[in-house]
Amino acid sequence: MSNPLADMEKPDVIFAIGTNMTECHPVAATRLKRALKRGAKMIVADPRRIGLADLADLYLPIRVGSDVALLLAMAHVIQREGLVDPEFLADRTKESETFLEHVKQFPPEWAEQITGVPAKDIETAALWYGRADKGAIYYTLGITEHICGVDNVQSLGNLALMTGHVGREGTGINPMRGQNNIQGAGDSGALPNNYAGFQPVTDPENQKKFERLYGRKTDLEKGPTKVTALEMAGDQIRAMIIDGENTVVSDPDRHHCERALKALDHLIVIDLFMTETAQLADVVLPAAAWGETDGVQTNTERRVQRIRRAVDPPGLAKPDWWIICEIAKRLGFQGFDYPSAREVFNELCSVSPIYFGLDWDRIDRGEYQWPVPEQGHPGTPRLHEREFVSGRGLFRVIEYRDPAETISDDFPVWLTTGRRLASYHTRTQTGRSAGIDYLLPEETLEVHPDDVAAWGLSDGGWAEMSSPRGCVTIKVRATRRSPRGTVFASFAFNDTPVNVLTGGGYDPVTHTAELKVCPVRVVPA
Repeated sequence: MSNPLADMEKPDVIFAIGTNMTECHPVAATRLKRALKRGAKMIVADPRRIGLADLADLYLPIRVGSDVALLLAMAHVIQREGLVDPEFLADRTKESETFLEHVKQFPPEWAEQITGVPAKDIETAALWYGRADKGAIYYTLGITEHICGVDNVQSLGNLALMTGHVGREGTGINPMRGQNNIQGAGDSGALPNNYAGFQPVTDPENQKKFERLYGRKTDLEKGPTKVTALEMAGDQIRAMIIDGENTVVSDPDRHHCERALKALDHLIVIDLFMTETAQLADVVLPAAAWGETDGVQTNTERRVQRIRRAVDPPGLAKPDWWIICEIAKRLGFQGFDYPSAREVFNELCSVSPIYFGLDWDRIDRGEYQWPVPEQGHPGTPRLHEREFVSGRGLFRVIEYRDPAETISDDFPVWLTTGRRLASYHTRTQTGRSAGIDYLLPEETLEVHPDDVAAWGLSDGGWAEMSSPRGCVTIKVRATRRSPRGTVFASFAFNDTPVNVLTGGGYDPVTHTAELKVCPVRVVPA
């Protein structure tokens, strides 16, 4: 997030797109509710009438996968009505002239034909955001899990740059992270293209720096993404470690994923429970849970926080860092003799520019948000206040493109997937709680009542849902939350493996799967 969570209470206009925040980030969503109570206006763009849409002043029921068209049209209106911030453009951006000329060809009437959102509502959304003193954007996986996820994010960046809604209190571009410490994992170098602190692996100076740290030669090539690694499994990749992820249930195109893991010579899984992925492993190593280990997590607002062991791990369970170090030592690697999590974190701080001013003792009370570039630095709650890391904000010229797969006679229905309030991710933990089962005992397919009747389904009955990759049987729930022609289900339940169906395409830059768009056929089971 460019701005701290506290800033969620301060915008005049909130633009929430591709985020079901009241279910996926319910605590953070309370801050938006406070902003609304204070008098802020909220625009919500989502294919479903989610809980956040019920709170909105303006709801944009966008067709799945058409976000770029909506955002181009909003930029068109802002440019047409003279709502750009000329001083901000001149002082802090580049390529604005090219971008502003580009968006002239995308009026709201053009976007209405693609998105299904009335042109007048697109215009209203653009006017509200463009005229706001403090406009803030919030998004989550509904924006990124597309073949055009990068385009979507860059389009949001364009809106913020052209209006100057960045680097100030109550503004910014604010992605809400999908799981705890996802931010911290990226900060620590758990990425194929960056060392710790987002230092590119393709930079020769970074290569020299980390060769000195590791005591071994490194190359200047990006590592494989998970998508690439699964494609290489059984061929160039013969062994794999999966740590804390239930890949079989969470990843798209489940059959492909299972075939890839079974093709390996050796699979190690580190996890708390015997997950569906762990059941395929040759070796399962039991990990300690968050309350059973000391460590560090960095949250969605870049706040670096200590976690403290409250109880001892059960049985032979050990902290993840300890397990990884022991594997490394047994493979003959040097430099993994850390006595505790403290030394691991302090080493991270010594090599990461964004953590350089921190250490284990300084983060004792969780006061600091990175970047903290030097000792004594107060941290950076709000990014881009005076300048961008690259110097100037760069406008991107984006074109709309259809999803990887679109509806057809064979697969005439849009499926979009996501999460539900009562279950978390693949239910590795929440699925083992009897109380959660009371709230959400099974997965259902949300279908508009008119479609239930038209397709010969029955509310509470069973449907067969298929895509080019497979078929699942799922119980039907009639609801007006999903629009006609679009259905929704979560991927949480292994006995309703919705991700058998997904996986028609990936963003070419990030290799993020298009989990939010999947054409399907739905018939009575």
